Amino acid sequence: MTARATAAFFGLAVAALTLGSAALTAGHATDWSLGPADGAALRFTLWQAGLSALISCLLAIPLARALARRRFAGRALLIRLLAAPFLLPVVVAVLGLLAVFGRAGPVNAALTGLCLPPLSIFGLHGVVLAHVFLNLPLATRMILQSWQSIPAERFRLAEALGMPPGAQFRHLELPMLRGVLPGAMATVFLLCLTSFAVALTLGGGPRASTIELSIYQALRFEFDLGRAALLATMQFALCAAVTLATLRLTTGAVFGPGLGRGLEIPRPGGWRCGLDAVALGLACAFLLGPLIAITARGLPALTEMPPGVWPALARSVAVAIGSALLAATVGLCLALSVARGQTWLEVTAMLPLSASGLVIGTGLFLAVHPAIKPETLALPVTLAVNAAMALPYLFRLLLPETRTLLADYGRLSDSLGLSGLNRLRLVALPRLARPLGFGTGLAAALSMGDLGVIALFAGERTETLPLLIQHLMGAYRMEAAAGAALVLVAASLALFWAFDRWGAKHAAA
Repeated sequence: MTARATAAFFGLAVAALTLGSAALTAGHATDWSLGPADGAALRFTLWQAGLSALISCLLAIPLARALARRRFAGRALLIRLLAAPFLLPVVVAVLGLLAVFGRAGPVNAALTGLCLPPLSIFGLHGVVLAHVFLNLPLATRMILQSWQSIPAERFRLAEALGMPPGAQFRHLELPMLRGVLPGAMATVFLLCLTSFAVALTLGGGPRASTIELSIYQALRFEFDLGRAALLATMQFALCAAVTLATLRLTTGAVFGPGLGRGLEIPRPGGWRCGLDAVALGLACAFLLGPLIAITARGLPALTEMPPGVWPALARSVAVAIGSALLAATVGLCLALSVARGQTWLEVTAMLPLSASGLVIGTGLFLAVHPAIKPETLALPVTLAVNAAMALPYLFRLLLPETRTLLADYGRLSDSLGLSGLNRLRLVALPRLARPLGFGTGLAAALSMGDLGVIALFAGERTETLPLLIQHLMGAYRMEAAAGAALVLVAASLALFWAFDRWGAKHAAA
């Protein structure tokens, strides 16, 4: 099979998995009318996603501005820390938030000491809190990148004209924010729209049920296939609409080219310096507090782990490695083919963004039932869906590099007669190893923390570590859950580091 044919096969397979699942769910919907509970789930899904996106982006503005215009010890480390939520399993983040904001956490202890009513982390505010924790770093990185794209010469000119900080904000920084904020909010909205684990652990009842949680309940507890299909179709339509909006809204303010020098945003003192310090301090406490709490609670529990932790860890690692390697293979093949002119494959590579993993899993569940017991396919289906969900991120990491590779070495490789595996081994892999290793590590870490598809398919012998942690939390075995969560974090980071290290080691100098 030629490279073009292989890429076309992979592209059609991704399209079939995504669109085929949507078609299967739509075909199984027997009643297209929404009941009161379904309407409530739709309203809550949109409301919590909108609130989470708005709060995350509003809080990200002062944090990104402080990082852009202040230089301090540990700044580079703090910026790297902002990538942690991409690697942190959602169930671990929830457990850390429970340790800080839960009934016995330090926040409620402080409120009790001040004679104030305690804070309940369950319900709407708990879901929004968790989503802000997970997505505030992403919004900050997006806004910070746009802030750093403003040419330094614009700020030097503003200073030469005697503009005060407020005028500089209106004329330079506010246009940038108008360009980046709609896309950032749409991206966070989409992530919150497809967040299953947060609603499962912090929803707190029917009033805080999302569409994805309703799909899970309809399949696993009520076994109402028609209702599950209707909800999955509705979720797919929402995700597709938001994905298209995200692609349209992701723009930026055009300031023209600069001289390529480092950013020199003015660093005003006085109360503005104090506000920057407060923003940085609160962000560090908010982001690091749950991680420290889960570490402190999990370390003593490592010596008394439940017996099911290690088999569940082995299954999680096997699924994560398999899905990461599959996503890397497909992503590399599609990126190389798009760079050579098969542009239609770019659309197929991004298709999984239009559906959540749970929606795809619902389509596959409906396809195999009742011919096959779903638990017998739990791990292969989870592997395939996790690979599909990681594909858009890997593809976007690789596509710019493959285009540069083709421009720099395409004609030389053709003149030397290099093709097929020899061209891949001698030319492509050494120059794509770094982004390929990083993207594969990211895919492995995301798969390690997945609590979507496996929740639909898993039986007692096929549960992964995130699902086991969720079960421990449901049984109020919080110490055991914290220990298992610490094991999960260590495994996720280890997989990410191993793949990223491979990429750095084999990258061409």
